[in-house]
Amino acid sequence: KKYQWTAIPLAMHGVVVKSDGTVIKVCIGEEAGDPQFTITDILPHLGQDQATKPLGTAFTGEDLNILIGSRPVRDEEAKDAYKLNIMRLLNEKYGIVEEDFLSAELELVPAFKACDIGLDRSMIGAYGHDDRVCAYPAFMAELDADKPFKTTVTVLTDKEETGSNGNTGLHSSYVKYFIHDLAAMQGGNGELAVANSECLSADVNAALDPTFSDVMERRNAAMLNYGAVVTKYTGARGKSGTNDASAEFVGKVRLVLNAAGVKWQTGEMGKVDAGGGGTVAKYMAKRNIDTLDAGVPVLSMHAPMEIVSKLDTYMTYKGMKVFYLD
Repeated sequence: KKYQWTAIPLAMHGVVVKSDGTVIKVCIGEEAGDPQFTITDILPHLGQDQATKPLGTAFTGEDLNILIGSRPVRDEEAKDAYKLNIMRLLNEKYGIVEEDFLSAELELVPAFKACDIGLDRSMIGAYGHDDRVCAYPAFMAELDADKPFKTTVTVLTDKEETGSNGNTGLHSSYVKYFIHDLAAMQGGNGELAVANSECLSADVNAALDPTFSDVMERRNAAMLNYGAVVTKYTGARGKSGTNDASAEFVGKVRLVLNAAGVKWQTGEMGKVDAGGGGTVAKYMAKRNIDTLDAGVPVLSMHAPMEIVSKLDTYMTYKGMKVFYLD
């Protein structure tokens, strides 16, 4: 939501590719003493017109202007003196010039550090839990699954929130080709390897928030501290645009989790007619791979600070690990 991005500290991350091909990694605002950035908001004394607008239109994308400096160069003859001073600082630190922004990818993200939430320290607050809180348990489970009986692969993919397009998103065929290469190394058939693969698609689901319970179906909603959430299907307004896992595969995962003592629950993305959402599971299923969503329930999903339960995070790790070892 655009209004959530105003008046909070921001950090800059990304890469800049210079004209000679040199790749410069940029990270400003994360270390102690680093400068940070922000997006300004109108003061309440003059915000009467803003306050009368619907929440979705009170801010536009063009309103989200990032404040990065206010001092000009000391040259009365200079044009764009403020921009010139910023470019001078960037050139001194990174050796980049203005044209290098043509081949740059920079993001401004909340500069909040992950922290314990609650007097009991039972929750974690951080930016980007969706989907780092699933990617990290999956990766650690892969590392800790010692000597699995079958080949295991953990895919950390890109662009999920923008449609999974591009050659680094799951619309690409890179996962399929990778599995084919693995099979070929053992003298196997790639298509048979894909058809006999199984996948847990690590993604979050919405946790029931008592403050906004009217958009949730309480009997079919995930809750904090009930364990990892297994989602048979997602989709908009029901099952539109979803992977709908088969009963047989859900049953198999259920048996594996129960046998290992993993605490888990099922959940849907809110009431059927309230909206909905999707994951990358459908792109894996498209390749003839049995796929089921599994991950961590989240409060304040997609906000600059999202909330998860430590218990649910650990159970997601434990569930991923036993899945790898099954």
